[in-house]
Amino acid sequence: MKVIHKIPDSSGTFPERAFIHRELSLLTFFERVLTSAKDKNTPLLERLRFLTICSAILDEFFEIRVGGLKERYRLGIDRVGPDGLSTAEVLGQIRQRVLKLVKSQYRTLNRDVLPALAQEGIRLLKRSEWRTEHKDWARDYFQDQVAPVLSPIALDPAHPFPRLLNKSLNMLVALKGTDAYGRSCEYAIIHVPRCLPRVIPVPQSMSATPNISEFVLLSSIIHCFVSDVFTGVEVMGCHQFRVTRHADLDLDEDEVEDLLDALKGELHGRRFGESVRLEVANTCPEEHVKFLTEHFGLGQNDLYLVGGPVNLSRLATVVGIVDRHDLKYPVFVPGALASGEDMFDRLQRRDVLLHHPFESFSPVVDLIAQAAQDPNVLAIKHTLYRTGDESPFVDALVDAARAGKEVTAVVELRARFDEAANIDIAARLQAAGAQVVYGVVGFKTHAKLLMIVRREGKRLRRYIHLGTGNYHTGNAKLYTDFSLLSANVSLGDQVHLVFQQLTGISESRRHPDLIQSPFYFASEVIDRLNQEAVEARAGRPAMAVIKVNSLSDPSIIEAIYHASRAGVKIHFIVRGICCLTPKLAEISETITVRSIVGRFLEHSRIYYFYAGGQEEVFLASADLMQRNLYRRVEVGFPIREPSLKERVISEGLQVYLEATDGAWSMNSEGEYTTQPPPCYDLAELPLHSSSPAEEGSPAEESLTLRPKLIVEDDYISAQSWLLNHLVSKGS
Repeated sequence: MKVIHKIPDSSGTFPERAFIHRELSLLTFFERVLTSAKDKNTPLLERLRFLTICSAILDEFFEIRVGGLKERYRLGIDRVGPDGLSTAEVLGQIRQRVLKLVKSQYRTLNRDVLPALAQEGIRLLKRSEWRTEHKDWARDYFQDQVAPVLSPIALDPAHPFPRLLNKSLNMLVALKGTDAYGRSCEYAIIHVPRCLPRVIPVPQSMSATPNISEFVLLSSIIHCFVSDVFTGVEVMGCHQFRVTRHADLDLDEDEVEDLLDALKGELHGRRFGESVRLEVANTCPEEHVKFLTEHFGLGQNDLYLVGGPVNLSRLATVVGIVDRHDLKYPVFVPGALASGEDMFDRLQRRDVLLHHPFESFSPVVDLIAQAAQDPNVLAIKHTLYRTGDESPFVDALVDAARAGKEVTAVVELRARFDEAANIDIAARLQAAGAQVVYGVVGFKTHAKLLMIVRREGKRLRRYIHLGTGNYHTGNAKLYTDFSLLSANVSLGDQVHLVFQQLTGISESRRHPDLIQSPFYFASEVIDRLNQEAVEARAGRPAMAVIKVNSLSDPSIIEAIYHASRAGVKIHFIVRGICCLTPKLAEISETITVRSIVGRFLEHSRIYYFYAGGQEEVFLASADLMQRNLYRRVEVGFPIREPSLKERVISEGLQVYLEATDGAWSMNSEGEYTTQPPPCYDLAELPLHSSSPAEEGSPAEESLTLRPKLIVEDDYISAQSWLLNHLVSKGS
């Protein structure tokens, strides 16, 4: 079986109104995140956190998505997708949507969140609010901590405009007069080093009232004492700004001899890519703004005037520092297996399914840590996409390699914005004696696979972990994902074959259980949708329920529409991008689309098909996007053990279809609205009711307990249901 090099596109069967442009759909997700910041039912400091999240994801949107669109527009590539919008039209709509989004962000911050925080004794002090003691402290802080690392650049023929880093904080200073050398200049630039904290706590001893937390922004301190930097001339104004640059790496892997060395060279250039957005304080005079836009080669459509810090994401510092549990989500402790348990012994008895973050990620960490120390373990193979700093997985691989075990790590160097960290991981593993490979040229390795080969008596046995999320212990506390730990012989054999493909030269074969991109993941999904359509046309029950992060592939969407026309009931739970339009007459009448935005980032990918009552359930690393289906190595794996399958259906699908808290529903106009009651008959889903497992039963050993639904206002809240039920298991 060969890779599909030409990615299938829309056939033109369905009208343009049936498709939503990917970038515009992504912006609607940002709007849903912002709504959580506006919601007065969200704990106050969490509202501030949602504001910072919205700022961070908007930054990446400009760095990658807008940067790519502008590049295509400059090159005259005016791609028209199935939605019919040209590149210029998309850029125009993005501009209008982002203007409203940014305005709403700062209005929420200034008129709602900051005043509410001040009432709780958490104050972000403006310069106009500084008392004498504040100013004295700030001057000392500036002279001791800030001024020594500043390098102001006066703009003249000998000092051209400095090359500013992507998303860095900068100050434009307007000057008047001449210095000691008789020089005069109109402007100077202060680049603020990233080593300086942007949000600075005021010493508690200066607070007039106990239990008050006060903060000042670094930009306020610089603004207040900028005259100390430019002595002998008059400072006419000081205004913060930052430029966002196109940060996607342009690397032709077929043309490079060493991917690692090529990436090292590209990473430096990322910080100085083409300018795509300019953010300036809205107090900056028009002539100064014009000076900046002209320098960066940007137009009015690339300019965003903001009523506050140019980088809201830095305010997350306040959330981390302030110790006010009453203003945050309740402390959450995940359920867990017994600590110190022998994972090999447990997996010999039964598979383990874990639902993160409601259940701890520690069993996965324990498995690889025990493998590193076990003298009977001969080999470990692992895919690493994002692991975070100080990863226990990397530590275990290093320990195993040093102990003489055969360690193979497939490190994805091209994991966006984690490239530098992954280069360091690769170097560390190689130094320990591990075999490090970088996957397949042209295809990112996004599959989540861990395989351990252990000698048991006269035979070798494989232990595996397959997951929907990354091997990142921090993310496992914040993202919803599933893990399957197993010693199943057939699954182990198939995972072994996938590793052979990644590290050597091997043919692609259709596995009996795993479904794999870029070979046949898409076709497997389409085939199952088509089979549901056959069942529906025959008058038999037919249904598909799919939970993913994103749905944008036109060929998949067309297959979904064909299935809907046949009468298949299709329910989508899509966190972010959804380019499908539900409830269109004669196209998508049987389709519903929901999105859940809450405390945790919805990250698990689940594929359910009724299959004539056989109920096929797959977990996967892949979303339904072209990059996942045709340009990445992804793996989907079946959940067949009945009690585990029931858990995935109940916890991963049903509860989200019942949810009202943080739940959004898409209408036939492609717009999302909050919809308190469930939007369809829950009896459609099988396994919707059962009794708890008895003590000592196999279901209990596999961590399967039937939930007791917790009802709030007559409707089920997904987050409350999962928190109350799953946390109680480990308490």
